[in-house]
Amino acid sequence: MFQRQFNLHPFLERLTSRSRLSEGEKQAILDLPAHASQVAPNIDFVRLDHTTDHACIVVQGLVGRFEQTFDGNRQITALHLPGDAADLHSVVQPKARSALHTLTTTTILRVPHAALRSVAANHPAVAEAFWRDCVIDAAILSQWVVNVGRRDARGRVAHLVCEMAVRYKAVRPEQEFFFDFPVTQAQIGDMMGLTPVHINRVLKALREEELLTLSKSRVHVMNWTGLKYAGEFTAEYLQADTGPEESLRLVAPHR
Repeated sequence: MFQRQFNLHPFLERLTSRSRLSEGEKQAILDLPAHASQVAPNIDFVRLDHTTDHACIVVQGLVGRFEQTFDGNRQITALHLPGDAADLHSVVQPKARSALHTLTTTTILRVPHAALRSVAANHPAVAEAFWRDCVIDAAILSQWVVNVGRRDARGRVAHLVCEMAVRYKAVRPEQEFFFDFPVTQAQIGDMMGLTPVHINRVLKALREEELLTLSKSRVHVMNWTGLKYAGEFTAEYLQADTGPEESLRLVAPHR
């Protein structure tokens, strides 16, 4: 029963938000074999240097990608939301160069690498969609590097919340809005390179500025324009051109 509750529709929705696929190509993705499993919070379900034979699709919950220093300190370098392929790149690089960790109770679908290679070989537009998905992941990582390396603490947290609001499709530009963001202040600190105490101070300051509140894993954005300004946020890096110049396509566009 648990296995039948979940399918690849969230992953397909993510891909088609960035790429054009025919009905046959969409069905080929939905027909991929996938094994569902529920993972408890705070579990490293893909370990550093572990070799896998499958990719993990997040369908519920929240996953963090992290690196770890020799003395055990962790830096979260990416967040993967429902619909995301947390390690699509593992199809061509099966040995994990970073680890995947559940931040909440999370349901994942494990899709064999062999099946992903086959659908990409048989459907070039699907291969292009996979490629574009990896490009977006790289763009997000680039922004995270800039955020942690060049913004102050207030700007870092503001930028992170803006990104999450867009990725959770929660934004209501002309009004206040809410979205669930089930992370602790310690976990935000691991994303931003700051201590939990510092994160607490920043959240208090943003609340006093009437930009946002974060309480019981729920974000309340009170001033979207002001929050974007505080985080120097623009959403272009989260988007992909689904109709690029024809000469740049692997396959002819669908008419």
